[in-house]
Amino acid sequence: MPKSLTKTQIAQYDEAGYLAPIPVMAEDEALALRQKLEAIEAEMGGSLRGDLRHKTHLLFPFLAGLVRHPRILDAIEDVLGPDILCWSSNFFIKEATDPAFVSWHQDSTYWGLSSPDVATAWVALTPSNAANGAMAVIPGSHKLDQMPHRDTFHRHNLLTRGQEIAVEVDESQSVPLNLRPGEMSLHHVRLVHGSAPNPSLDRRIGFAIRYIPTSIRQLEGEDSATLVRGEDRFHYFEHEPSPRIDMDPALLELHRQIAARNAKILYRGTGVTSFNDPAALRG
Repeated sequence: MPKSLTKTQIAQYDEAGYLAPIPVMAEDEALALRQKLEAIEAEMGGSLRGDLRHKTHLLFPFLAGLVRHPRILDAIEDVLGPDILCWSSNFFIKEATDPAFVSWHQDSTYWGLSSPDVATAWVALTPSNAANGAMAVIPGSHKLDQMPHRDTFHRHNLLTRGQEIAVEVDESQSVPLNLRPGEMSLHHVRLVHGSAPNPSLDRRIGFAIRYIPTSIRQLEGEDSATLVRGEDRFHYFEHEPSPRIDMDPALLELHRQIAARNAKILYRGTGVTSFNDPAALRG
């Protein structure tokens, strides 16, 4: 029996490649997470950038708790099965009146994973809608297999390589995923999606959590992941620890090593070697 999704919702995810909105927490809980993030940013002197937006759940307990949130994991279990790794997490932050955008792309393009049985939970910490650059998707596009992409390294593109689909996308078929704070969307790793800039007067903040079943392998090098539910009988990924305090020095060093290793996978063939490389610090 499904953990939280209905059979109709699971069928929609299978057919359309996405599901939204899904409630995760109350709006005031999401606001508290935003306030925690912004307190950290204030202490650091600015918005999280570079490798600090990558696998941030390894550095802060409040995000380690979020990637393990029971309502998120129940929905993920309904589409991926009971043995679940958090492979990665990323903040997608669009500042107010900022030109940052996400081009049309498939997540699977440079991830190096052995199977497309991968789901992203995109958790809204602020409203996400047409007024501030919500994610839009092309329903059913996950059935088209892997599509060719080209790298742009556009300075306002929030993606690692500024990658975009190298064939025309029929934007008339797109559907916006409107979310309130505390809601999430789920989308398949091959679903075509993107988002426009944020012309509003407030930030748009989303936390994207990438989940995989433990049976998946990394084909492009050594990799690690966080076991968040069930059992790992395959041990294809090194298991990551969970932080007990913010920015623990030992975990900061481990995170630096993991980010460097992941950058080699995600930027392979480009000459970029780090999430902190000037070519990667766009937007």
